[in-house]
Amino acid sequence: DPVALQGPDAFVSIGDRTQRTMAIFTEAGKVFQHPRCQNCHSSDERPRQGDDGRPHLPAVRLGADGFGAAGLRCPACHGEANFDAVGMPGMTNWHLAPVSMGLRGRAIGQICAQLRQQDKDGTLPLPDLVGHVTRDPLVIWAWGPGPGRRPPPGTHETFVALMRAWVDSGAECPAADR
Repeated sequence: DPVALQGPDAFVSIGDRTQRTMAIFTEAGKVFQHPRCQNCHSSDERPRQGDDGRPHLPAVRLGADGFGAAGLRCPACHGEANFDAVGMPGMTNWHLAPVSMGLRGRAIGQICAQLRQQDKDGTLPLPDLVGHVTRDPLVIWAWGPGPGRRPPPGTHETFVALMRAWVDSGAECPAADR
């Protein structure tokens, strides 16, 4: 099933802790590699849109605060909720992630290493990452994106459980080329 996401219990039979935690992250990585995440976590200053990740039109840019450049601010079009009549997604505090948190075009192992590096640099410690994926309204919105947009695989609850299990089991990463 292409929309399934196995929970942490699916990996308990993997005896080696390192292999188990890498398998858990690989499963969670299905979410990180989904358009709902990658469109706003692009790897440059331009958001993407649609399930095909095409460049956003109009050609908005990240801006200094992540809410778009002057004259093309995210909240100017993206309101407090989806506007289904025209297919416009929306959510309170709609904005882009910093380029340093870009996911687009990266393999699972590269995404994992990036998250670990941010933890090392202190910019987003792993417990804060778990808090982010647990409570951030934009993350939660991804599983209810409205008509015409596919949600990430599985459920938000399963994704959170995977991220907690990954951190709790040592936060090991698969090879960067995976």
